[in-house]
Amino acid sequence: MTTVAALIAARANDDRPGVLDASGTWTWRQAVAEGATRGALAQSLQGDVPLHIGVLLPNGPEYLFWLNDAALAGAAIVGINPTRRGEALAADIRATDCALIVTDAEGADLLRDLRLGVDRDHVLVTGTPRYRSLLQQFDVADAGGGVPGRGLIARADDIGAESLYQLIFTSGTTGSPKAVRCTQGRLAGIAEVAGPAYGYKASDICYCPMPLFHGNAIMALWGPAVMMGAAIAVRPRFSASAFLDDVRRFRATKFSYVGKAIAYILATPERPDDADNTLESAFGTEASARDRDRFRERFGCTLIEGYGQSEGGANVNAVPGMPKNALGRPVGGVDMAVISPTTGEECPRARIDGNGRLLNAGEAIGEIVNRSGRGKFEGYYRHPGAEQERLRNGWYWTGDLGYVDPEGYFYFAGRTGDWLRVDSENFAAGPVEAVLSRHPDVAVAAVYPVPDPGSGAGDQVMVAMELVPGATFDPGAFEGWLLAQSDMGTKWAPRFVRISGSLPQTATGKVTKVGLREEAWACSDPVWWRPPHAGATAYQPISEDDRNELAAGLAEHGRPPVGPPDHG
Repeated sequence: MTTVAALIAARANDDRPGVLDASGTWTWRQAVAEGATRGALAQSLQGDVPLHIGVLLPNGPEYLFWLNDAALAGAAIVGINPTRRGEALAADIRATDCALIVTDAEGADLLRDLRLGVDRDHVLVTGTPRYRSLLQQFDVADAGGGVPGRGLIARADDIGAESLYQLIFTSGTTGSPKAVRCTQGRLAGIAEVAGPAYGYKASDICYCPMPLFHGNAIMALWGPAVMMGAAIAVRPRFSASAFLDDVRRFRATKFSYVGKAIAYILATPERPDDADNTLESAFGTEASARDRDRFRERFGCTLIEGYGQSEGGANVNAVPGMPKNALGRPVGGVDMAVISPTTGEECPRARIDGNGRLLNAGEAIGEIVNRSGRGKFEGYYRHPGAEQERLRNGWYWTGDLGYVDPEGYFYFAGRTGDWLRVDSENFAAGPVEAVLSRHPDVAVAAVYPVPDPGSGAGDQVMVAMELVPGATFDPGAFEGWLLAQSDMGTKWAPRFVRISGSLPQTATGKVTKVGLREEAWACSDPVWWRPPHAGATAYQPISEDDRNELAAGLAEHGRPPVGPPDHG
């Protein structure tokens, strides 16, 4: 079985471009040597514990060099999420047994005074005199054959496929992130399949706007690029407004995306020459069919959607001729199904009209499950309870909602935490978001349940929306538009509408709804609502008196209050 170490070592004498950023270019030969230098440094600091290297860095050449380092040194990279703070950040580091941390000045400030479980002299800060001095001791490029790092390249074949290569934190959209185990063999196997399958070529320049601590960037872009010998272009953080400028600067041909990144790029002002670029295709998840069409028309680039998880327990790949909104079919004949949360049985097949609209969401949507077993899931690091929850009854439960059409094509419908129950009817947020995202003024829509003040149980529908630049919310026009949507379920129309300048999201561009649900209508953003006494579709701005009345209704039925701490 191939390993990541073998893929990296295969690039050791490659003088084509390997790494690009705004400051310059490194050949693959140079990038591998930089990795070997860091590998030897890391081994010198290891001690008698497993070599888990926490990397708290923005996207950049240093991050890529440390990925090469871990592969050659037989170490495990722990990608640390820089959006975490305080004790949550420290807990991530302690939970993954980091023996060494590599960070920059900004990251060092975040770590200061935290209890990390790492010796302070094992926290390396890039750009400092100490860091440069340590690297110089092991510099493969400027020294002879006796330098320890040079041997790492020669001994790459000694690294086993079962060697732990990465601990990848889940996105944490619905709870605390967990560290997914990923071995050298698993990641190399993904690269071997994805590289040729998704059209990666040695001549490609692969732009990586998604954070390198996340599985999307590693599995959908970095691994395939290493496999094919393509160049990897990076910028510190994703920027929708800088996207096209970066593509042109690097002459990028491929990129990866996840979450709402495509929606945010499309929300930037159009330019007459948007299609004048080098892009050919991109691979990612969660871009709507409407956004994929708009992206192709505007930028001349095809977006290839897939479905998978950092865990590797279930995958669905696009296939030729599939319906526009579909994800595709399971890979390799795996027995996947959509299971009802109430009956535990397989859900009925979806009924979909000629416009691709789901007609029986209530019965067709359930949790996507791999009934063949755990797939490529190698477990969570030091989290047996979460692992057992994933593997109930010998099946792998994805935690994602979906549905299947009569031809066996799978469709995504949100997260299991996105269930709503309105007037005793259960439905998922995903199809409601799909309808609302068709509105021409809506850039991003996030649908979530809020407590029904008129009952002791049950929900009401709330949506938080970002509008496209220059648009304003017109409640009357919005009401009329909702009524015109033939696939808007009778219980789906939002009772509350929140207009936000910036929805909360993870570092990978996925909207996180935990805070939105807690705040409900008790937030600082403008909120419109349909009072029960005002008719079915009469949206009105919510007032302080309305909020007090809603709070009283919750209290009357013994339900907890909503809102941030200063709202009680």
